[in-house]
Amino acid sequence: MPVDQDGRRPTLVTFGVLTLTLLLAAGLGACSTKPEPVPVTAPPSAPESPVAPVEVPAAVSPSPAVSPSPSTTSATSATSAAPRPPSAAAARSAGTAGTVAQNDASRLRTLPANTTQVVIVQTPGRSSTTATLQAYAKAGGAWRPAFPAMPARIGGNGLSDDKREGDRTTPTGMYSFDATMYGIAANPGTKFAYHRVGPDDWWNENSDSPGYNTFHHGPDPGGPSEALWQISPQYTHLAVIRYNMPATPHRGSGIFLHQSNGNATLGCVSLARDHLVSVLRWLDPAANPRIVLSPTAALGRY
Repeated sequence: MPVDQDGRRPTLVTFGVLTLTLLLAAGLGACSTKPEPVPVTAPPSAPESPVAPVEVPAAVSPSPAVSPSPSTTSATSATSAAPRPPSAAAARSAGTAGTVAQNDASRLRTLPANTTQVVIVQTPGRSSTTATLQAYAKAGGAWRPAFPAMPARIGGNGLSDDKREGDRTTPTGMYSFDATMYGIAANPGTKFAYHRVGPDDWWNENSDSPGYNTFHHGPDPGGPSEALWQISPQYTHLAVIRYNMPATPHRGSGIFLHQSNGNATLGCVSLARDHLVSVLRWLDPAANPRIVLSPTAALGRY
């Protein structure tokens, strides 16, 4: 065994260390002198604990309903409660069943508050002798047609805002009906009082007489007065339109709603017989009815 410089033999420890160093340098060990780097992973946020395996069913049933928070409930309710604009068809349906769509009667602004029946006679223009008659009844605060629109005739010179006796015009305006209806034929079933005319029953159209523009029984009152019992078929049945009542001389008289003979009138409004009878039966003094005579373009005045 070799000795060190001072003549001493190396110790076994020194020998062992030298031997191990030589072996590592010769590459006889299983690993290199530097350990291989170990991949670094982020540490888990919490210590993992063993997890039992989860079985996934073939068909998952809906999870139980979860009560939403108050804010979610309010938002959902507001969204579901917001009304959608109605379609045109729905609006028309609502007009029939509830809120009624506007019509000519609902546009009138000067009807008395207690009037629940109105007849509207309108023409395309002032000089027209043909017209359309509409009848409306008010119920539940809404105006609804009582009948389909009816063709009518008016004065041979159309409509006038300033009617004069004998001018063959129909006066514009809004008027009531007189308390008594008349006719050559028997009462067709009117709600108004009815007088069946006979000989010596006149309508006084003499502007210079005290009874101008009233019913008269007796001798001819003169002027253009009409023998009611002789004018057929026009006066088979008639309602008196209260134009110029009480009368102002020369402003016109004898404005009736009567049966048509197919021609223009001297200033009255005429309808086919069946239409006339339907309207006369429908008119009710308790409804305080009114009649409006106007060109279509001027209905807004009433």
